[in-house]
Amino acid sequence: MCGITGWVAYQRNLTAHTQVLDTMTETMACRGPDARGAWTARHAALGHRRLAVIDLPGGAQPMQVETDDGPVAMVYSGEAYNYTELRDELRRRGHRFTTDSDTEVVLHGYLEWGESLAERLNGMYAFAIWDARTDRLVMIRDRMGIKPFYYYETDDGILFGSEPKAILANPLCAPVVGLDGLRELFSFAKTPGSAIWEGMRELLPGHLAVVDRSGIRTHAYWSLQVSEHTDDRQTTVAHVRELLDDIIARQLVADVPRCTLLSGGLDSSAMTAIAAQQLGAVGETVRSFAVDFPDQEKNFQSVDISPTQDTPYVHAVAEHVQCEHRDIILDGAELADPEVRRAAVGARDFPIGLGDRDNSLYLLFKAVRERSTVALSGESADEIFGGYPWFHDERIHADTFPWLAGSKALFDASSLVEAGLARTLDLPAYVHDHYLTAVAQTPLKDGETGVEKRMRQICYLHLTRMVQTLLDRKDRMSMAVGLEVRVPFCDHRLVQYVFNTPWALKTFDGREKSILRAATRDVLPQSVADRKKSGYPGTFDPAYLSAIQSQAADLLAADHPALELCNRDLLKAAAHAAHETVTSQDRTTLERSLDLAAWFDLRRPVLKTG
Repeated sequence: MCGITGWVAYQRNLTAHTQVLDTMTETMACRGPDARGAWTARHAALGHRRLAVIDLPGGAQPMQVETDDGPVAMVYSGEAYNYTELRDELRRRGHRFTTDSDTEVVLHGYLEWGESLAERLNGMYAFAIWDARTDRLVMIRDRMGIKPFYYYETDDGILFGSEPKAILANPLCAPVVGLDGLRELFSFAKTPGSAIWEGMRELLPGHLAVVDRSGIRTHAYWSLQVSEHTDDRQTTVAHVRELLDDIIARQLVADVPRCTLLSGGLDSSAMTAIAAQQLGAVGETVRSFAVDFPDQEKNFQSVDISPTQDTPYVHAVAEHVQCEHRDIILDGAELADPEVRRAAVGARDFPIGLGDRDNSLYLLFKAVRERSTVALSGESADEIFGGYPWFHDERIHADTFPWLAGSKALFDASSLVEAGLARTLDLPAYVHDHYLTAVAQTPLKDGETGVEKRMRQICYLHLTRMVQTLLDRKDRMSMAVGLEVRVPFCDHRLVQYVFNTPWALKTFDGREKSILRAATRDVLPQSVADRKKSGYPGTFDPAYLSAIQSQAADLLAADHPALELCNRDLLKAAAHAAHETVTSQDRTTLERSLDLAAWFDLRRPVLKTG
């Protein structure tokens, strides 16, 4: 796992711009605390920061191979979980390896198969290859978009990086945010390929791009496809379990300490239990971590997305599978610390998030990183198996993204916006247009109608929109502290198989995630196997609310420039309200105003709102 960046320019000599490359590379230092590297040719410059996970002494980057027609150099971020099989095949084809790293396998795979290498990879990855034989850059991103990849076209080439901050460090890219960028900020309707900065784009999941003197060309090498599901219930459940066993075994491979992130929910508990079985077979004990808050039992408030506390279920799993478990306790003052907020916002490069849940995720990962370098997460199982509450109520019929239907606190940021700007942005129309586009892109079987058609559309929305927001958040928060988080449920084989499973089969027991529940019940305590979905927890510590109210009042008193975007009346009311009258929407207004201010301080965006 690493941070990558680079610059291709066909009308300048980049060997004279190594200082700029160094500046771009250093913005990725948190993603790769173990080593840095650079490679420069006349028209290409590659930068790399390394987090060593596999073959610690041998995987240095940028990595290159000299050919008779010129060098082929690569910067790579992520993991190829099938690299041992690919290496064996490449050896049979005559390739020789000098390291045990997956990076070298990917580079030699490109030499053997060219761009079609992407179709052979199983993993999470974002990488760029400069091929001096043809003077072109090849950029490839994993199928589900687990690893981020941004680019910015220039007059004579391209800039790219794992995160926008690397590109913004180049003077060719100005930090301008226009109206569409602001719409992306406030809508919570992630548009695939978009970035809030003008001129910047994301390489789409499952896509590759080729840059040469004629420009950039992108195409998909993978996308969700529809097919007839012919397996019966028993066979489907068995196959899901078979896939999970294989996926988790592959993702436990590392030359550094690894662990699981355990919430006590079905997803993370099943993953932890299977990992415990596999590690136990070789005499190892799985280690797990969970987040908790002081006096959570006393302060906890049940909400739609999080109806129950995690801790009792976490401890039930830890005892059941005999893992080495640790709770990370985070108090309100720590969560409200402005420096923590700056770190979380700086990691995201995006000022509208999930409030204290982002701050706590950052602090959780920071604590985990003191004891592990790799962590497995249950992220994305809800999108794949249909776990959210709105999969199972009237919100599926709403003419919008279902997570936005009826949600005013967790996902809706539109009320935060200053009234005049809100009229200009017209967020309802923006969200609706993007919703219609997304629905229209859903692949359907011939003649698919009714419930099956609608639920396929709902699943597609989650797998291509919501999952991108959550995966990006997970990647940024973890890599900000140099922790590699792997997401077994995002293995494309599992995603594709479950996507084509009929909705009636996905809910065969009248509950959410029926298939996953049946596939893993044998390794779980009954209380956890039967637990209803409960999302990542928030804090209810009164000290947190007091702190963010005080900080928001300070913003208003200082007339912070970020407030030109905000509804000051709402913010003022929330900042001075008595605790017992503060609503979830008030709290969201406070948190997102503070996030905006931190983002302004860090990035100094140039706004184009006219």
